[in-house]
Amino acid sequence: MKTINTRRSIRRYADRPVDDQLLRRLLAEAERTQTMGNLQFYSVVVTRSDEMKRRLAPAHFNQPMVTEAPVVLTFCADTRRTTVWCNNRQANPGYDNMLSYQNAATDALLFCQTFCNLAEEEGLGCCFLGTTVYMPQMIIDTLQLPELVVPVATITLGWPDEQPELTDRLPLDAIMHSETYHDYTPESINQFYAEKEALEESKEFCRINNKQTLAQVFTDCRYTKKDNEAMSAGLMDVLRRQGFLK
Repeated sequence: MKTINTRRSIRRYADRPVDDQLLRRLLAEAERTQTMGNLQFYSVVVTRSDEMKRRLAPAHFNQPMVTEAPVVLTFCADTRRTTVWCNNRQANPGYDNMLSYQNAATDALLFCQTFCNLAEEEGLGCCFLGTTVYMPQMIIDTLQLPELVVPVATITLGWPDEQPELTDRLPLDAIMHSETYHDYTPESINQFYAEKEALEESKEFCRINNKQTLAQVFTDCRYTKKDNEAMSAGLMDVLRRQGFLK
């Protein structure tokens, strides 16, 4: 792959449509990705209309790229199709449980990432919206997702109209463990996070948020314990309503 080491999130898109034939080809090619038991526990909802993008935007905190991108793709954990298939073939499905949701979410995310890789090789730009798991019920209502279907990822897609700087990544040794998991020490944390914490943008984050450390920016401002717990409760409610938890 030529683009893997230069991939960047694209939030601004040129006024140029994404050809439907190209989109269908990329989605079809992405189907070759790994899947649990070859059941393909996933679906994708393609949103092109301005009206539907406007209706989706609040679920994504009204980030501008949701309405400005030519295409929005919502990747869903979906055991409904397989369940209906089984029910129509004298088989007794058991895909309405937490294990099946985990398998379906994994399937959907693998499919999503493969699609993104293929799209970027074609010169398209993508942005992964983490807000999908924050506000799943709004997405379910907007896209009319039935029982046993839950959104797990959203991608905005289009031809790039920007070339932002590459974002930093931790060194390989920070994430790679040999044979068994080796817990982190204060010394190893200092080593692995030194470069990230030394970045000028990291220092600026601390300054504008009036925090002493970059870690405090994440815990106190961006991804707080209170918000995480509230959205976790919301996600559990969605899983119950969609039939994955009893």
